[in-house]
Amino acid sequence: MPILHNFEYFKPASLNEALLLLSRYKRAYVLAGGTDLVNNLKSEIDQPDAVVDIKSIKTLHAITFKKNVLTIGACVTFSELIDSKIIQSKFPVIAEVAKTVGSVGIRNRATMVGNICSAVACADSSPMLLAFRANVLIQGKKGKRKVAIEKWFKGNKKTDLKIGELVTAIEIPFPAKNYAGCFVKLGRYSGEDLAQASVVVLAFPKNQFAVAFGSVGPIPIMATKIANALKGRELSQELIKQASALIPTMISPITDMRATKEYRMHMCQVIFERGLKAASDRLRGDGPAYGVSLI
Repeated sequence: MPILHNFEYFKPASLNEALLLLSRYKRAYVLAGGTDLVNNLKSEIDQPDAVVDIKSIKTLHAITFKKNVLTIGACVTFSELIDSKIIQSKFPVIAEVAKTVGSVGIRNRATMVGNICSAVACADSSPMLLAFRANVLIQGKKGKRKVAIEKWFKGNKKTDLKIGELVTAIEIPFPAKNYAGCFVKLGRYSGEDLAQASVVVLAFPKNQFAVAFGSVGPIPIMATKIANALKGRELSQELIKQASALIPTMISPITDMRATKEYRMHMCQVIFERGLKAASDRLRGDGPAYGVSLI
């Protein structure tokens, strides 16, 4: 399908040049991976005055780990996250998430920053970033600002980003304690499919957890009730079932072409229980290898 809408195309070499262009147009769209934007241009969902291609800005391609903070630049692809030694050693659950995104071809182009800027309900990155208490780094003509991920999502396909601003990176603090994680994504088939539901579980010493769900509400959901119910208590099958029973009070799945709300509700309990067990086992040095499907 061709792109029929006319717009100006720019490929700035510096961040300042990109910000100047974004401030010049009311409907300026940023192109990094383009896996969402190009489809939206073809279907005329998006009709920009200008497209600003940021792939030539070298500073946006970095993955760094300094002072116990991981920084992922706006142009870092999911494939680069999977291959990163920093990710593999410090944040293996990020690689686990990245491996479930689309196909190899999609992962070679799509970026995590683009994933959260699209802010679709089924974005794979969103629950993981919520569980880690990530921050979104934003820059505009008026300066820089940092937004906590829980304040970033304003609704389905809606974010805190203002006109003329650009997300430059995502910051993820390294947990102060030893930890392990697990990401479980429910889909209709293996391969390039959008999530029907997803869950991230982070396990910490002394039976403390962070749990977040995706694809079962307009924005990712931090399951604080579950974390509180599990906190400091020895895991048992009875306790896991009690925690799982809280899920229907926290999520609001819908029925669409991929699944019914009833199926999503039931399977969220299934994938939560599997993710919790896997994260707990990994914390003890046991459990499935990262990237092994639990579905």
